[in-house]
Amino acid sequence: MRLLGREGTVRVPDYGNPTVRRRRLAAELRRLRELAGLTGDKVAERLGWSGSKVSRIETHRTGVKLADLGKLLELYGVSESHRAELMALAGESHSRGWWEAYSDTLPEEYAAYIVLEAEAEAALYWSPEIVHGLFQTKDYAREVIHAHMESTSTIPPGEVERRVETRLRRQDLLAGDRPLVLSVVLDESVLLRQFGGKPVMRQQLERLIQISEKPNVRLQILPLAGAHPIGTGAFTLLKFGALPGVGRPSDVVYIEQLSRNALYIEQEAETFQYSQAFARLTAASLNPPQSRDLIARIAREAWS
Repeated sequence: MRLLGREGTVRVPDYGNPTVRRRRLAAELRRLRELAGLTGDKVAERLGWSGSKVSRIETHRTGVKLADLGKLLELYGVSESHRAELMALAGESHSRGWWEAYSDTLPEEYAAYIVLEAEAEAALYWSPEIVHGLFQTKDYAREVIHAHMESTSTIPPGEVERRVETRLRRQDLLAGDRPLVLSVVLDESVLLRQFGGKPVMRQQLERLIQISEKPNVRLQILPLAGAHPIGTGAFTLLKFGALPGVGRPSDVVYIEQLSRNALYIEQEAETFQYSQAFARLTAASLNPPQSRDLIARIAREAWS
């Protein structure tokens, strides 16, 4: 497991640190060094660097400058075609996204997650507490953020609307030419837990029905009746498409925590356990048409 935390005081988050491209580039550089039969210390000696610099690059704790990347690839004897792919990958890893406009509002951990989510090809999400952020209406999102603010006192009141705007912008991932493929399992209690008044809840449940009919979205409800198939709280499992020259990145599990920085799990043995847990959840849940029927019934009976 890796705890994604702050190293010193950072005024503006470094959105490049956790990106999939940087992680894959770092892993590829480590692989190429090993193929060349070189240790990190030997590379540092050849290039006149410190050993810690090589280590930071290979563990994606820092980015690699294009000039330094060129030196590494030359030392490792990388072919011209593969070198061009990796140089292009390094350039893309420093690109910025729409979230840059909200850098003064977003905490570093949340910004890191947005970057990963934006680069994901598919996502699996389990929530026993609230509606997934990509499904939330504006009013429901505002109420959820207010509740979080009251429980932690970490969000200044003036930033709530900026957080709401950010959450709504994230929902653009579900549209476009290559939308995110999203599978979500919500506990039935989520449909009954009130945020805001009845109109807010009814609108939110109607939104769930509407969005669940998208071809790239699969929404299921885990009914309260019956045994619980897993013993863990909310988590998101992100899957990524193959990158030119470096293959398919490893899955990432994201777990948000109240009193500590967000937890990112990348080791295959552990992410596989979460994938299996999600499979158990889907097997125990209502199928999508049944889930829509349940959502509609609760909207009528509980929130009219």
